Amino acid sequence: DVQLVESGGGLVQPGGSLRLSCAASGFTYSSYCMGWFRQAPGKEREGVAAIDSDDGSTHYADSVKGRFTISHDNAKNTLYLQMNSLKLEDTAMYYCAADPAWVARSNFVPSDFTYWGQGTQVTVS
Repeated sequence: DVQLVESGGGLVQPGGSLRLSCAASGFTYSSYCMGWFRQAPGKEREGVAAIDSDDGSTHYADSVKGRFTISHDNAKNTLYLQMNSLKLEDTAMYYCAADPAWVARSNFVPSDFTYWGQGTQVTVS
């Protein structure tokens, strides 16, 4: 079974940094596209960053460009999200997602991805 387990969330002051991790298992990690999404209370889930397994290209929401970096370690089957210069509006539950057939594009949405983790809370305050 596909399993995605996020970690690294927490409470951070504005301007601070956090690194989220997503440990993946149950599938051939290098063959799947991976993404990070977030959902704030009362808002829809939105795409934050994604990485294409075919060419390693990365895609970011405009709101996080220049501040967040998505990366992965195929040897460890782990996805990361480095978040710098955090803002109050970055407060949300952050989810890791995987899909074997995602077609890379900048305006990716939750329905593009099949498998989901349980999320890790990030609070900027």
